[in-house]
Amino acid sequence: MVKAIYLIKRKSGMELEAFRNYWLTTHGELALKVPGLRKYVQSHTLLSGYKKGEPVFDGIAEVWYDDTNAMRQIAELPEARAVNGDGREFMDMGASALLLTHEHVIKDGPVNPSMVKFVAFATRKPGMDVEAYQAYWKEHHGPLAAKIPVVHRYVQSHVLISGYRSGVTPRYDGIAETWFDNTAAMRVSETTPEYRAVQADEPNFIDPGNYAFIITKEHLML
Repeated sequence: MVKAIYLIKRKSGMELEAFRNYWLTTHGELALKVPGLRKYVQSHTLLSGYKKGEPVFDGIAEVWYDDTNAMRQIAELPEARAVNGDGREFMDMGASALLLTHEHVIKDGPVNPSMVKFVAFATRKPGMDVEAYQAYWKEHHGPLAAKIPVVHRYVQSHVLISGYRSGVTPRYDGIAETWFDNTAAMRVSETTPEYRAVQADEPNFIDPGNYAFIITKEHLML
């Protein structure tokens, strides 16, 4: 399957509460009318993420399709065009972005809507080949992160290799999602030796100068 991940920043001047309500209700209801979607999740940045200023994104939307051909066909439907047109009503289109990815579940555990989801946006180390980056991230770094004891679920979404063939560099090379019981559990994870091993490994494949994250709550739409 293909997972489209929309990195969403709200429209300039729009109040946060109005943005979140519009995205969850008006826009969400439009999206649910699009046939052929396999799964649809909104993840909204926690209010605590605004205490020190604007987060890099106000949230992400994840939409699953059978494959890229199905995604192209669905994009031509009037329901899909209505969703795309509606994005301008609440999103800053210039500050938002889209990544087409394959999902890799590294640690598969039960999750529920009360949990928090840490969403990290990563770019590969300068000079590192895309395929080498993806292999290292999945096969070496992934198992390290999966060992952190308070992590319930850990998923990597790798940008499709085809996304690099047009000569356009994607905003990020991948997105990591990690589920915790709450933010307190997340802080506890940072005190563990397993977390320190993950941190020590990051410079081997990640560009530290182009890394960002948000902490979110999920809304399962479909």
